[in-house]
Amino acid sequence: MMVAAPPVTSALQSFLAFDFGLKRTGVAYASRLLGQAQPQGTVNASGAARWPLIAQHIERWQPDALVVGVPYHPDGARHENTDRAQQFARQLHGRFGLQVFEVDERYSTTEAHALGAQDVDAASACVILDQFLRSIPS
Repeated sequence: MMVAAPPVTSALQSFLAFDFGLKRTGVAYASRLLGQAQPQGTVNASGAARWPLIAQHIERWQPDALVVGVPYHPDGARHENTDRAQQFARQLHGRFGLQVFEVDERYSTTEAHALGAQDVDAASACVILDQFLRSIPS
């Protein structure tokens, strides 16, 4: 079960989302005005090598908050990538000082494949961010 994040305030207007992976991390951007996530490519790096590339995305888009997809088994059970994604979310917060929201990302990759995405990781980040945007009260 995920811990509830603080509510999204009206001050939070733009978001950068990440579909975390050990080798690749998809990135998407959206604003409340735009209303739909746009793919921003994939960070093809792992470990410490990924942080400068993520910093470039954050610097470029200047989001108000970040969103991280957290994977679970279909029955809702946690697995080792659940913990890794949550650690990544904590590291994002610690490194960049932005509020980070976690989204249950079950089936985001399946949905990205079904949409025929060429960059499945970035498309998965879009699915995650669009789900997050739909959860924000108007």
